Amino acid sequence: EQLFGIALDLSITWINRILFLKLLEAQIVKYHNGNKDYAFLSSDKLIDYNDLDSLFFSVLARKEEERQESIKAKFTHVPYLNSSLFEITEIEDKTICIDSLQNNAKIALHPKSVLHSRGNSCDCTSMKPLEYLLRFLDAYDFSSEGSEGIQEENKTLISASVLGLIFEKINGYKDGSFFTPSFITMYMCRETISKVVIQKFNETKSWKCQTINEIYREIHDIAEANEIYNSVRICDPAVGSGHFLVSALNEMIFLKSELGILTDKSGKPLKDYRVAIENDELI
Repeated sequence: EQLFGIALDLSITWINRILFLKLLEAQIVKYHNGNKDYAFLSSDKLIDYNDLDSLFFSVLARKEEERQESIKAKFTHVPYLNSSLFEITEIEDKTICIDSLQNNAKIALHPKSVLHSRGNSCDCTSMKPLEYLLRFLDAYDFSSEGSEGIQEENKTLISASVLGLIFEKINGYKDGSFFTPSFITMYMCRETISKVVIQKFNETKSWKCQTINEIYREIHDIAEANEIYNSVRICDPAVGSGHFLVSALNEMIFLKSELGILTDKSGKPLKDYRVAIENDELI
């Protein structure tokens, strides 16, 4: 049981790093117009766990000028991240790091694996563990949410709510915590935040409004209304994946749109835009 607990802690640490890097990689590739040269988390560059260990601790944890020349050549486009996520943890220091894992034996592909689907055709029946993991992650789209461009590759989108579910399933395994369904977080945020916003305006302006529509009809100064609205603070003392906070942010943006006070950076109203929430996603 003790060994299982240690193995689980190590696995969670490594998977969290890899998922974070997949998100980072997707955003970097998207920023560079889909240039695959910026895709550093691929099975072509990460042949074994030694390469992954180098990426964690010799690339991401070091400034570019501090990296070895051989490392620079292999991971040219990888940024430096000043994050404790890429520091050796206490349990890694006392046991093993990821470079101690063997990547020789192959494992069979699941019969219903996404790698067998259209667009991800794979004739092989088995793969080395690291290649399997990286190709599995690469079969999903971590970056296209909100994009209107045509996607050359038809990949299933990993939305914010799905990603939250993944992180909570992984990190809540040991303590028995459960993922809160989206319809619950949406309902709780809508019922709570709208009341707080109404109360905030009533207290500040000495109004007696009962609904958001009544607040909307009373607003004449958008800048002042934004100042009042932006004074609302939300705290989640038991934050896990941030799912509740994402739902809260969506609701805050939605209510701004409903009040007609949603503006651009210069303070100009966004009159031609309408915000809505569907399935816990902002559209």
